[in-house]
Amino acid sequence: MNTLLILAAVAIFAILMRPAHGITSTGLATKGLRSEFFNRFDAAKTHYQDLVTILKSTTKTEDYRWLGSVPQMREWGAGRIAKGLRVESYSVENQKYEATLEVDRDEISDDQTGQIRIRINELALRAATHKDYLLAQLLINGGSSGFLSYDGVTYFNDAHVSGASGSQDNNLTFNVTTPANPTTSEMRDAIMQAVTQMAGFKDDQGLPMMLDMSGLVLVVPPNHYFNAMEAVSAAIVVNTTNVINGLARVISFPYLTATDTFYLLKTDGVVRPFVLQDREPVEFRSMDKDDSEEAFMREKYLYGVRARYRMTYGYPHYAIRTVLN
Repeated sequence: MNTLLILAAVAIFAILMRPAHGITSTGLATKGLRSEFFNRFDAAKTHYQDLVTILKSTTKTEDYRWLGSVPQMREWGAGRIAKGLRVESYSVENQKYEATLEVDRDEISDDQTGQIRIRINELALRAATHKDYLLAQLLINGGSSGFLSYDGVTYFNDAHVSGASGSQDNNLTFNVTTPANPTTSEMRDAIMQAVTQMAGFKDDQGLPMMLDMSGLVLVVPPNHYFNAMEAVSAAIVVNTTNVINGLARVISFPYLTATDTFYLLKTDGVVRPFVLQDREPVEFRSMDKDDSEEAFMREKYLYGVRARYRMTYGYPHYAIRTVLN
């Protein structure tokens, strides 16, 4: 009798431990994956935060009419003189972005969850660095048709005009021996040219835009990183005191493909050279249940990210492109 009771208990225990309704345990709990995704997302090294003004967006399209519109203080005299926004307008529509991983059910059944987690961590890295990528595209295409500043001309242009600013050029060239590998002195002189040019820029009321030499950043392709670093950090260049020692910090942007071009940015203004219009932050979702439509019809599990934002141009006065030739 005792033996029969033991056998019955074993049978009941086996039934209770069997997965309900034949559902496979993927070992990839959505809650755990979301936490792992955002841990990797938050840990990613990115540069855009230091180079853009971040504005919270609340609508599909944002209108910017305040660029270049702030008056200088004046004597009170007969009273206040209110100045409205300038006629230049700049409408920017938010864009939606996504990236989705498709995982075959057999990969999970064959115990490949470790590899799948690696792919999801890589997805987090891609999502985190996407804004850096978008910023690089604005730099790369800033002189191309359709990539306009708020004043209606291409962002890097030799004829920016707004109000009383006069014509201003933020699209420079500089002659060197080897454009892809300039000497330290050549790079130093090219940087000095860009800084001097930026220091002369004026706003729509004819007043200086660059009030000091702080917040300067050189954004360079990888091949120029060490040239630029030496040019702004060496105490002596060609037996002469380096007058721009410590003037700017250097960022190597791997997305930049032109080996003959670098960018000088001023990044400590209220409005920076670029604007991030932030509408909806990155979210992580999954369809990894056996009773989902994708799993039932195609035996596929889906893991994806989604966001809405737009990277666009801010003040062209705070950005100069230099092409070495």
